[in-house]
Amino acid sequence: MNISINEQLSFLPNNDTWKPVTTMWNLWHGCTKTSPGCAHCYVYRRDESVGRDPTVVKKTQNFNLPIRKTRDGLYKFPSGSFFYTCFSSDFFHPDADCLREDAWNMMRTRADCHFFMITKRPERVKEHLPGDWESGWEYVTIAVTCENQEMADKRLPVYLALPLKHYAVMVEPMLSAVNLRPYIKSIDSVSAGGESGPEARPCDYNWVLALHSQCLENSVSFSYHQTGAKLIKDGKLFRIPRNQQHSQAKKAGLDYAP
Repeated sequence: MNISINEQLSFLPNNDTWKPVTTMWNLWHGCTKTSPGCAHCYVYRRDESVGRDPTVVKKTQNFNLPIRKTRDGLYKFPSGSFFYTCFSSDFFHPDADCLREDAWNMMRTRADCHFFMITKRPERVKEHLPGDWESGWEYVTIAVTCENQEMADKRLPVYLALPLKHYAVMVEPMLSAVNLRPYIKSIDSVSAGGESGPEARPCDYNWVLALHSQCLENSVSFSYHQTGAKLIKDGKLFRIPRNQQHSQAKKAGLDYAP
């Protein structure tokens, strides 16, 4: 999944307090490919362009980002901040098992914020949740990605059996039509989007419309996140520049919140 978010701190003063911010928290970096959606991973593309091995999972300098404090002893990220968590790896990657307990501890400490992560490894989630997780933490969203019907049928039965407060499905990069009807009544939100990058595979707009209809029929939130670099619409292939892929998707007017 490709998300364009300013990773720099952008604090805004408001009567001697800081407003909540949205930022990336890539506490470790590196991953290994696990399914067709990984074929043209942007992390691999970026790492290989600078001669870095993308398969090596390493702790980053931002590991303790949510709990960093100012000289006055205040958290640099104020209450209510939103952290896109581990978007240059998979939070449940086995090579990060030795780091995950500390990560959970930081999230527990910052229960006044929200943490959003996406995994392609739902089969590893249950055994790697914190001991006090119980039915889930309201301020943590663990989403799953299903890029085609095969992955939806493989991952969703496992994912939807997990003890979570939020069930979010990312059909991205969308590589085929996906029927979520067998699962949709247990899902809170769905996001769809095409694939970016020079080797992007086409996304058919009819697939997006069909998924949108499934969500409307069942009062499930839907977001058309991005068109991808190659969009098939009305039988024609359109090449969408990277800087227009999010805005063009929004112009479609498919986003829905019941």
